[in-house]
Amino acid sequence: MSRIGKKPINIPKGVTVSLAGDTVTVKGPKGELSKDIVAGIRLETAGDQILVQSEKEGKQEGAYRGLVRALVANMVEGVTNGFERVLEINGVGYRAEVKGSALNLSLGYSHPIEYALPKGISAEVEKQTKIFVRGIDKELVGATAAKIRSFRKPEPYKGKGVKYAEERILRKAGKAGKK
Repeated sequence: MSRIGKKPINIPKGVTVSLAGDTVTVKGPKGELSKDIVAGIRLETAGDQILVQSEKEGKQEGAYRGLVRALVANMVEGVTNGFERVLEINGVGYRAEVKGSALNLSLGYSHPIEYALPKGISAEVEKQTKIFVRGIDKELVGATAAKIRSFRKPEPYKGKGVKYAEERILRKAGKAGKK
C-alpha cells in the first residue's frame, strides 16, 4: 500500500498556500491555481510544509488522501516551475506553427487543423516538427497534449503522425515482410 499521502509537501520561498473551506489556493511566481478537495480530507500548514490528514482511516480515505496530496504537490510545483510536454511530428509535409493563441497543424488531411489553445496554456514550435506545450496546471497541459496527439496518432507501419517525444512506436512488418 502506498504511503504517499503521509509525506509532507514542502512550500518553496515565494509560494503562498491558503485554505478556505474545501478550496485550496496556491499562488506563486508563475501564477495562481485553485482546486476543491474531497470531503473528509483536511490540510494543515506547519511552518513551510503542508500535511494532508484524513478524518477517518480506511481504504477509500487513504486513496483520497494520496490523491489530494498529489494534486496539491502538483499545484505547488506548477506555480513554482511549470509543466511541459513535448510532441514530435513525423511525416512528409506534416508541420505545425503557432499563430497567436492558436496552433495550426498540417497533418496530411485535405484541410489544415486550427486548434485554439486553452487559457493558461502556451505552445512553442521548433523546426516545424517539435511542439512544446507549457502551463502551470499539470492536468490541463497533459489534456492539451493528448488532444493535439489525437489529431493524427502515430501509425505502426511508418511511424507517421504526432507522438510524445519519449514515446516508442512499435513497428509492424507490413505485407512484404510476411512469409
